[in-house]
Amino acid sequence: MAQGEQPTADHALATVEESSTVPRQAMPEEPVAAPGAHRAVSAQDFLDRRSGEQDDGPAEWGWQGRVRRWTGGLVHPQPGPAERAHHQARRLIQRDFSGPRTVAFVNPKGGAAKTTGVLAAGYTFGTIRGGGVVAWDNNETRGTLGIRGTRSTHRNTTRELLEDLERFSDVYQSRIGDLGAFVRSQGDAHFDVLASDERPDVTGMIHADDFIAVHRLLQRFYRVILVDTGNNMRAENWLAAAEAADLLVVTSTVREDTGYSGLWMLDALQDAGYADLKAKSLTVLADPSPVVDEALLRDLTAVYAERTGGVHRVPFDPALASGSVVPYAGLADGTRASWLQACAAMADAL
Repeated sequence: MAQGEQPTADHALATVEESSTVPRQAMPEEPVAAPGAHRAVSAQDFLDRRSGEQDDGPAEWGWQGRVRRWTGGLVHPQPGPAERAHHQARRLIQRDFSGPRTVAFVNPKGGAAKTTGVLAAGYTFGTIRGGGVVAWDNNETRGTLGIRGTRSTHRNTTRELLEDLERFSDVYQSRIGDLGAFVRSQGDAHFDVLASDERPDVTGMIHADDFIAVHRLLQRFYRVILVDTGNNMRAENWLAAAEAADLLVVTSTVREDTGYSGLWMLDALQDAGYADLKAKSLTVLADPSPVVDEALLRDLTAVYAERTGGVHRVPFDPALASGSVVPYAGLADGTRASWLQACAAMADAL
């Protein structure tokens, strides 16, 4: 610019642009790691690595546990295969889900161990996860989940909940404690039971819209929903449960009639267009008595392994045979262990 000449706007803008390039060139660039270069361990990496390194602790079972106790802990063998499997099953059941999960227990024949299966699974999920579990009797009329579970001071059921559903319409004001007037706490088993209609009149049915409304509510407050279905797979609420379930658990006793009924149901669902039934289902075979037909057991195990994602057998337990309130604390060790593995498989499939 000549001496005495006034700067123009264009000249000033050019000057600013020229000067602004200097700091940009002087600023240090973001470091770019060379391919294959080592990346520093982050805080989250450290925690993840430590979590992965955790073992099952000192052995408690078998000769390994006895050695540890005899030596006062100076010798502490690692747990054996059975104990490691036990811990792994517990970890699977305790896993986090990305949202609520629904498991429907199905077989259109009565006496197929659906109700006892739901209660045993509720006990297993509830005690190991520490709560957040509900067992729901989705019978279209009257089921037995309410009388097999621990009794409550109230007699309210799904029917009364439907009649008072309006109180839960405001998602910001309704609370899980409000459900206490309708569900029945199972105490130390750490899960709740929502019973089916117990009124003696013969009018009133649970329809598909009813199922959807109650299911949507339970999804707001529970992480695991275990559905005990009725015996009429043509009922609206039965079909709604099958449609909503993340997993179908086919229950059957080791009997030809209940085994056939479960397979007939799978045929019907497949013919109705339900896709990926094998990936979406598991089977639980329950011994109906202390002695079972081993040939029939092998046959049922083979055919259900072909039709569903896995077969789990649970032994006969006298505590479940009386038809009265299930004594959770009185379940045999073999029953608990079998349901632990079955529920771990369910959690893994979810």
